Amino acid sequence: MSIRSMTGFAQVKGQQDKTAFTFTAKSVNHRFLDLHLRLPAKSELLEQQLRKLFKEKLHRGHVEVTLTLEYAGASGLSVNRELVSDYVKAFRELSSDLDLHGEIDLNAIFRLTGVLSASNELPEEAELQAALLSAASELIGLLNANRQLEGNHTRSELEGRMDQIERNTAEVETLRAMVLQAHLERIRTRMAELLEGQADPDRILQEAAMLAERSDVQEEIVRLLTHVKHFRGLLEEGGEIGKKLDFLLQEMNREANTMLSKTTGLAGDAMRITELGLALKSDIEKSREQVQNVE
Repeated sequence: MSIRSMTGFAQVKGQQDKTAFTFTAKSVNHRFLDLHLRLPAKSELLEQQLRKLFKEKLHRGHVEVTLTLEYAGASGLSVNRELVSDYVKAFRELSSDLDLHGEIDLNAIFRLTGVLSASNELPEEAELQAALLSAASELIGLLNANRQLEGNHTRSELEGRMDQIERNTAEVETLRAMVLQAHLERIRTRMAELLEGQADPDRILQEAAMLAERSDVQEEIVRLLTHVKHFRGLLEEGGEIGKKLDFLLQEMNREANTMLSKTTGLAGDAMRITELGLALKSDIEKSREQVQNVE
């Protein structure tokens, strides 16, 4: 199953009788579904239907939907007759006061601000409402197809990151025995120092146990590879997985941090584990950046 990005754009145009319409939708990432509709006046019923439709098909993302209408002929124009009457009345009163003579130019009146305006109300025709809902369904399909294309690219990038994380983790595992030996040498040195000072044997054993506990990164290796396996499974599963992927990457980052803390201060092969741990953190962080845009 595919995954979808939250970034996308779609546009649908259509016409019903004398009314042409254009639907556009654009989306970006967001924690939840954040739907913003820009519709003509008197679109309350249509808005309810659109919200229901979008919520059924989209799960996350900041989505902006715009509907614009164009009317053929003059049916889309309205005349502010009250304003025209006021203009005519003012014209005649001024002509009388100044003793001027002349006829009113209707074209000049139409050019005055506020006299003519395009209707910004949604007609109530059932056929138009049905056509708009049909166009909205098509719009959602195109938007999701666009988001899926980007999601496929993101999935490919994430799979590549997981491959690299597995390779680096496998190399850490091959170096593990050498790092344990380095810790053992530290324990022996510390024990020799304590014995020279005639230290308590119980204290020596306690410190040796603490150093040994800090030395092994096997637990972090196992957990990290388990998280990677789960991550791949979610990619295969698809659907609304963005939040789950982000949580897994947080857990991976935690294991990488612990791995680094256990190898701090050691030379030789432990330094290579430190390098690998930093590389792991880099791939995990880059994966998190990409996952933020997964639905």
